[in-house]
Formats: sequence, structure tokens, C-alpha cells
Amino acid sequence: MSEAEQIIEADLTYVGDRFMPGVQVVVGGDGCIAEVGVLRRPPTQRLRGRALLPGFVSAHSHAFQRALRGLGETFAGGAGDFWTWRNTLYALVERLTPAELTRVCRQTFDEMLAAGITTVGEFHYLHHADADSRDFALDEVVLKAAADAGIRLVLLVAYYRTGGVGPGAAGLSRAQRRFETPSVEEFFAHVDRLTERLDPRTQSLGIAAHSLRAVPPEDVVALYRGAVARGLPFHMHVEEQRREVEEVRAALGVTPLEWVLANLPLAAEAPFTAVHATHSEPALVRRLLGAGGRVCVCPSTEANLGDGLPDAAAWQDATGGICTGTDSNVRIDLLEELRWLEYGQRLRLGRRGVLRDAAGRVARRLLACGTRNGAAALGARGGTIESGRPADMVAIDLDHVSLAGWTPETLPECLVFSSGAAAVREVCVGGVWHGAQRAATS
Repeated sequence: MSEAEQIIEADLTYVGDRFMPGVQVVVGGDGCIAEVGVLRRPPTQRLRGRALLPGFVSAHSHAFQRALRGLGETFAGGAGDFWTWRNTLYALVERLTPAELTRVCRQTFDEMLAAGITTVGEFHYLHHADADSRDFALDEVVLKAAADAGIRLVLLVAYYRTGGVGPGAAGLSRAQRRFETPSVEEFFAHVDRLTERLDPRTQSLGIAAHSLRAVPPEDVVALYRGAVARGLPFHMHVEEQRREVEEVRAALGVTPLEWVLANLPLAAEAPFTAVHATHSEPALVRRLLGAGGRVCVCPSTEANLGDGLPDAAAWQDATGGICTGTDSNVRIDLLEELRWLEYGQRLRLGRRGVLRDAAGRVARRLLACGTRNGAAALGARGGTIESGRPADMVAIDLDHVSLAGWTPETLPECLVFSSGAAAVREVCVGGVWHGAQRAATS
């Protein structure tokens, strides 16, 4: 963390939902924002040619899947789908060593920082050093990689027990045994031990049930109760694939989201986030959002896997509950995820400005999805430049070619619809600055 007070002034600072000149951000030695405003104090750091925004939040990530880049993208046997992609994933899991996972996680987190992502929700289910261990050794690999990189981490510790849904479900494959969590009691004993291993300045925990394909319904209920008791956010993959919806309906008589709404008493103590909701009924999503739940959409991964497009237009009035993630990390660019959240709806509906706010502005609403909404879904305190919040910020190069022609009024639109990670120059996590890390973002 930072030790001395910082007075930071960029050319423009995103306060609320607009860019303002002359704003200074005072960061205390504890790494939190002490004051924001037109203070007219001598700055300790003058960010010329920069616009300062809240750090981006990837609310859903599987860091190890970054190692799949370039794999599974040839189709000699004909067109593939999510289920054939899983075979490539499992082949990676079988050969991934702890040392390789360390390298891949660090590479992922470094690239996230370079793209302006200051907080990541790591939905982590690759727990064990090999298929014959139950050591949860890889959880600490992720914690260390994040600490070494300097990114803020919410480790969403994932429970994974079955190879399918219902009494006739297949057992776990050899690759899936590296994910295995034998019982709810053992799982929470591990979670409680992990609490002692966190860096409290930048790390926290959440609970994840992988999906109703991988977690028995009674265990999902017990996991959610445990999350409520501990005051931890709760995430679950929900209705990413039509086959998933059909299998759950055949086994349980309802769709996954219907089951969630009927069986989980959603509580503010454990914010529930449905990841994907690609094939969810709009009325059910609105019920989830109305009950305080959230939805995390990951457009790049959902496109790469051929998942489909959610009916996000039907959620328009509740977009405060929508956040975004980088998921498989096939490409790490949060602005691109935001852009395609809107573009996917334009392609699906044949019209523009789908996710607009009351003033007709789309970019401001999308920026909220990529900042404060994601932080709220993770139970994190960042996502906005306000007094009392962590000093998690991203500095954008106003001279970058992708932004040419911007004005203070149009800069949100230029960022979301014309720019991307290449315009990021510096990031700040808890008052600690990271320079222009130029990972392979373009």
C-alpha cells in the first residue's frame, strides 16, 4: 500500500457519470481515497494528457483458461460447440502443473492490470495439484500470483462435486477430479482456513457453486446458507447452454433459474450473481434482479464458445444489476466486453441504443457495468472514485489515436465504442501505481 499522502490530478476525472476538469483525488497512506473535488492543492502527481476513471472490474474470470489461447480453434472434424471445447479444456487440465499454473495466473493478472482491470473475481475451481490429490494447493497459487502482480482479488472458491445433474449423473472424469470438493463441510473448513492466508489489503473471498450440472441441489442450498452466515458474495454459472437448461429441467422439473428463485432465499448478506444467464427467461431475470441478485455477462467468451446472446434488452430497466467479466480470458479488454454487451443486442434486435439510460446515453450505463456494478457483485468496495473507497483507478491516454476527436462530453462514448485496452497507461490499486505495462493488448 501507499505510505505517503498523494494528491492526484489528471486533465479529466470521471466523477459520478461525467468527466470533470480540475478535480483532485487525495489518497491517504492506507491506500483509500480521502477526498475528491476541485481542491486547488499542489498535486504530488499531475497526470497530464490523462483521463482518470475508476479501475475496471472483471467480475468473472478463470485465469488458468488463458493457457487455451490458440487451442481448440481448428475444426477438422466439423463445426464444434461448447461441449467439444470442454474436451480441449480437460486436456489442458490434465497436463497443467502447479508451476505452469503459477506462470499462467501471473500472466493473466499482469495483462488485466495492463488493460486497466484493478479488481478480478476469480471463479476458481482448479483446486488440486493432480487428479489423485485433495490438497487444494492451487488455491494458494492463485492468491500468490495475484499478490505478486498487485491486482485486487476476490477469490470465488468454487464447489464442484458431480459430472452431471440428477440421480443418474456420470461420475467425475479424471480431469474433473482436480476440481472435486467432497462435501460441504470439508469445503467450508477449507474456506475458513483460506481466510487466514489472505492479504487483507487486496484480497477477499466469495463462494461459488459451479453449476447445477456440477453441484447437487441440496449442496447449493447449504453453500448459499454458508455464504450468508459468513457475509460472502455467492456466484454460480446459470443457463449458459441450452443443453444445460434441458438437462436440469429433465432432472428437477424446472430450469436452473427457476430452481434458484424457488430455493435460495436471496439475502443482502450474500449477493447472488448468475453468471451468463444466456438462455434465461427475461421475466425470471427481472425477478432475480428485483430481488437484489445480479447477472454477469461475458460477451467475448460467450461468442467464442457459441453460447448465444442473452435477451439483455429485456433487463434494460435493471441494468444496475448487470456486470461483466473476462471469463476464459481469450482476450482481456474490459472496454471490448462492454462494447459487445451493447453490440450483441444491436445484432440480435436490428436496432441501436438498446442499453440506454433515461437520457439516452449508452456508454455511461456500460461504464457502470464495468466498474461499480462489478465491484458490488463481488462485495468489493471499489468501482467508483469517492471518498472512503479504495484508490483503484485507471489512467487513459487522451492522445491515443483511438480517441482522436474526443470532447469531455463525448469521451465516454469514444472510450466504449472506439477505444480499448491499448489506451490504458497507468493503473493504481490501493494507492500503488503500476506503469504502462504493455502486455499483448491492441
